[in-house]
This record gives sequence, structure tokens and C-alpha cells, in this order.
Amino acid sequence: MSDDESYELLGFDNVMLPVGDLGQAVGFYERAGFTVGFRFDEAGIALLRVGGEAPGVLLRQEEALGHRPPPWPSPRMWIEVPDARTAAGRLAAAGIPPLEEPFSVATGWTVEIADPWGNVLGFTDYTKRPELGRRA
Repeated sequence: MSDDESYELLGFDNVMLPVGDLGQAVGFYERAGFTVGFRFDEAGIALLRVGGEAPGVLLRQEEALGHRPPPWPSPRMWIEVPDARTAAGRLAAAGIPPLEEPFSVATGWTVEIADPWGNVLGFTDYTKRPELGRRA
């Protein structure tokens, strides 16, 4: 491709997260509300579904990766939910504590969690700006 040619960003494929133990990671994310699209232990990967979209969260086992607290600041992946405060309660009931209490953002509310390997996920809603959300 020449410098004069452009390319188009079409959308997300998969978001890949490194984990130290695939089985433990799948269990954690299932408790967090994800469903497994597929799991291929021989390759050390599992795909988690996010809504009805084809791309998902791809867990990739990195055997040398141990448990660690989330680095601060760290990359974050936020996923839209109908109500982030309700999600926070369900996560806590599943044994997944939030990094902090749900907090207000311009479009609604957000709660963040971290998996045992320090990957930070947020669950965010559009309760203040429903016309911008998927459920509008």
C-alpha cells in the first residue's frame, strides 16, 4: 500500500486479555456474566461473548503471568449494560468486588472490576443519555 492510499477502520474484531490460568479465568468471567463462545484449551484460548456481536473478549493463557493487582493507570475495556449499579450488585453477589463504588459519567453510571491478572473491565450504562445507548 502506498502512502497515498488510505485504509478504513471497520470495527473491532476481538479484544485479547492475557490470563495466567485459562480455567480460572473462564470461571471468573462466567461469574461476571459472560458466556463462553468457544474454548480451545490446547491453544490456551477461550472466546467470551458480548451481547449479540460476533467479536468478543478473547482470553489468552500466558503461563508465566501470575496474579497481580491492576496497574494504575491501566487500559480499560468498558461494556454497555442496562444499569451499571444493578451490575455492581450482581458482581458483588458473585464474589467479584468493584474497584470502587459505581461512579457517575456523562452518559450514566460505571462500575469497574479487575480480574486476578489485573485486566480492568467496566460495566457502563446510558441512563443519563439513553438516546446514545444500544437500548434507545
